[in-house]
Amino acid sequence: MENNSCIRQQADIEQINRCKDTVSELNESFDYLANGLSLVGNSVRLKILYLLFEEKRLCVCDLSDILGMNISAISQHLRKMKDRNLLETERDAQTIFYSLTTEYEKLLNPFFEILDKNKILETI
Repeated sequence: MENNSCIRQQADIEQINRCKDTVSELNESFDYLANGLSLVGNSVRLKILYLLFEEKRLCVCDLSDILGMNISAISQHLRKMKDRNLLETERDAQTIFYSLTTEYEKLLNPFFEILDKNKILETI
């Protein structure tokens, strides 16, 4: 805990230990949240997630038509999110439909509610 550049006069050891314990207990939750949010930093992936949140399930062709992007680009984004367990798939004949996992739907719900109300810039 030694830090030669710190200028505080006295450390609150109880606070430091309490915070260390809390961070340690929540470590898996931090990893889970970081896993999802790291992918949401891309505006195309955020749009895909939003569309899946709103429509519940879409195929790659639907997303390609909606976003005006080629299928291979959309597929790459979908694969990244599926590999990180943000998305799940369901096959209907030859078509694969994508949807949010329940966990990430719950996680992203507050963000998309703000977006739906067009109040995103008001919260900043």
